[in-house]
Amino acid sequence: MIPAAETGEAVLRLIGTLSVNTVTQVHENLGDLKPCDRLVVDMAKVVRLDTAGAWALSDLERRLTGSGGTMEMRNLSAESAQLLESVRRAMPEKEGAPPDRKDFAALLERIGQTVVAGARFLLELTGYLGLFFARLGRVMRHPSEFRLTALVAHAEDVGLRAVPIVALMAFLIGVVLAFQGSAQLRQFGAEVFVVDLIAISILRELGILLTAIIVAGRTASAFTAAIGSMKMREEIDAMRTLGLDPATVLFLPRILALLVMLPILGLIADVMGLFGGALMAWIDLGISPSMFRTRLVEGTDVSHVFVGLVKAPVFALIIGVVGCHAGMQVKGDAESLGRMTSNAVVTAIFAVIVADAMFSIFFAQIGL
Repeated sequence: MIPAAETGEAVLRLIGTLSVNTVTQVHENLGDLKPCDRLVVDMAKVVRLDTAGAWALSDLERRLTGSGGTMEMRNLSAESAQLLESVRRAMPEKEGAPPDRKDFAALLERIGQTVVAGARFLLELTGYLGLFFARLGRVMRHPSEFRLTALVAHAEDVGLRAVPIVALMAFLIGVVLAFQGSAQLRQFGAEVFVVDLIAISILRELGILLTAIIVAGRTASAFTAAIGSMKMREEIDAMRTLGLDPATVLFLPRILALLVMLPILGLIADVMGLFGGALMAWIDLGISPSMFRTRLVEGTDVSHVFVGLVKAPVFALIIGVVGCHAGMQVKGDAESLGRMTSNAVVTAIFAVIVADAMFSIFFAQIGL
């Protein structure tokens, strides 16, 4: 390739073979050419031209045209001209971005798309929930397929290792409730009712809700990261090739571990929350532990414990299904894994709060 400049125009003389074997170097050299108003490409000494070389010339012509210049081909054989024209027609056209519409119809369209996407997401979660129950029924009919070791391992991970953070959180919540409640009730001389405030708040709502939020943050992300990384490495495809069902091997032990451990964590949170409240009431209000226990037994119905713990299995199903579903949506790159992990945490926490609100409305309607 010999570039030259003549009066009034820039001339590029090509020599030899312009084929797939040389197109990489030719394309790099053509990319180094300075923009000009008119470029003449002399093909007189080109002995061979294939589609790869024609693509390099078409790409050069497109770049010059885009910058306001022109390109002319000289001494081109009929076969080469026909090949170059075919490549020009086959070159993809760049599509401009559609204009951003601001009218009312566009707003309705975006709302509709969001609603449809949300409905599709809920249907997918429902499908994964149904898949869990189907596999649970299958292992109940065929106990030999159940993986007890995986269940114990996941129960330790989602339950035992979460005990310290859950217990500390519940203890501090009890301390805060007692301190803030005593500051308000002291104005009316009703300090003793701080026991009722702590007991009802923790046993009915805060104990299990905050526990579920903590578990959603650490467990939903762990499920998504584990299953998503397996999908990235194509281990799930390998499991299917070996005749193993991913739902039975991956989903069932994880969700069952949550179903078993979340009520236990809820009980631990209730006990630690009451302990923190009792300690703060003793320090700040002078309510002795025996008086706190007496007031707790007399003024708090056992139904509050039932209302709190009955939510635990539902929260466990939500967290487990969301985490497993997000893991299966991971693509083949690390960016997708990070995005789905964060989405799983946000979705699980939001769904837990919505479910808790629905439980509150339901229990209020039935007078419980």
